[in-house]
Amino acid sequence: MTDTPAAAPAGRPGDAPGEGCPHLHRRSFLRGAALGAAGAAVLGVGGIAADRAAASAPGTGASGRRIAFEGPHQAGILTPQQTAASFVSFDVIAPDRAALRDLFRTLTDRVRFLTAGGTPPDVGVASVPSDSETLGPVVPSDGLTVTVGVGASLFDGRYGLAARKPARLAPMPVFPDDHTVGSTELHGDVSLQICADSRDTVMHALRDIAKHTRPGMQINWKADGFRAAPRPAGTPRNQLGFKDGIANPDTADAAVADALIWARGGHGGEPAWADGGSYQVVRIIRMLVEFWDRVSLHEQETMLGRRRDTGAPLDGTSESDVPDYAADPDGLRIPLTAHIRLANPRTRATADQQILRRGYTYDRGVDLDGNLDVGLLFCCYQQDVVRQFETVQGRLAGEPLVDYIQPTGGGYFFALPGVRGAGDYFGSGLLA
Repeated sequence: MTDTPAAAPAGRPGDAPGEGCPHLHRRSFLRGAALGAAGAAVLGVGGIAADRAAASAPGTGASGRRIAFEGPHQAGILTPQQTAASFVSFDVIAPDRAALRDLFRTLTDRVRFLTAGGTPPDVGVASVPSDSETLGPVVPSDGLTVTVGVGASLFDGRYGLAARKPARLAPMPVFPDDHTVGSTELHGDVSLQICADSRDTVMHALRDIAKHTRPGMQINWKADGFRAAPRPAGTPRNQLGFKDGIANPDTADAAVADALIWARGGHGGEPAWADGGSYQVVRIIRMLVEFWDRVSLHEQETMLGRRRDTGAPLDGTSESDVPDYAADPDGLRIPLTAHIRLANPRTRATADQQILRRGYTYDRGVDLDGNLDVGLLFCCYQQDVVRQFETVQGRLAGEPLVDYIQPTGGGYFFALPGVRGAGDYFGSGLLA
């Protein structure tokens, strides 16, 4: 849960109705309102021009941070993690490829405006408001990023895209120790990773996007998370009490990012349009904290391979210390079955298997048995999901930690290349 975000575990159990039919009437009304008010946006009619003008207004309020929207890669991948996040999966219901293109254009327009911030267009009191105003009359940029991905199911037969599918994009398999059978939180046609410096900014962005894109896609499942402040310093902790994500690769080094994160269009079977994208893995990993809290500190640290107080590897003194496995071939200091050792053996042969972890803590209350439903929304990005994430998962199968964590959902997605200019849109290369 530290050197491969709790994620590594990726698969382990151990990595409103009234009388009669009034609810039907309400549902019909809401559906009609969505198709009427939002449909025009998805079809590229009305509202968009005003929103584009508003996008030029500076973001205000909240953190005041504005993260660039345009570029060769999407924001939200290498971007330092914000405080709040939602991972949302959608089913695409656009009737044909032209409507799918309109959907992605509308999605681009909304994300461009929301991440820039500004004043929504005034449509008059007799019209449906252009914004919910849950953030006030001026939408703050607030460090917002919206990272758009596509799932393998979008490449079925509906839109004639099968020949354009990213080479390694497939439905996420069931790994040993997974608890995903019967889960309703798996896969999807489109994914959004929405992150911001405030929880309500994330909520507002999702609500806006869902409103404007409803005729083209609808929510399948959603998972919300938060990133705790470092306690007392350094890397934040997960719900097992250990620092999580210490050993991420240094993607500030462009050569490292090119080797580990970004897809290379035209190489290794990747279609040319995929250049600059990245494979995203999302895992909903429940942590059985009631059981974990009955385990001795020594056993906890042995399972993870790190000190709980400092985050240091068991052969070191600080969280930034690099474990020296070569000097401990028999696992006398850091057991051979320790999570950090299995996840990242730190050998020359495994150097290209590193992943960029971007996890968040979740809290879903209690289950039917009265147990806490808390854990990790594990997210990672990589150039090759088979070479990287799946290889790590294979090493983690059966690790001691599987008795205390249960992966219950998630999916594989391909984060699209970035939007490069005012006339560009998400998936333009895919849909051209």
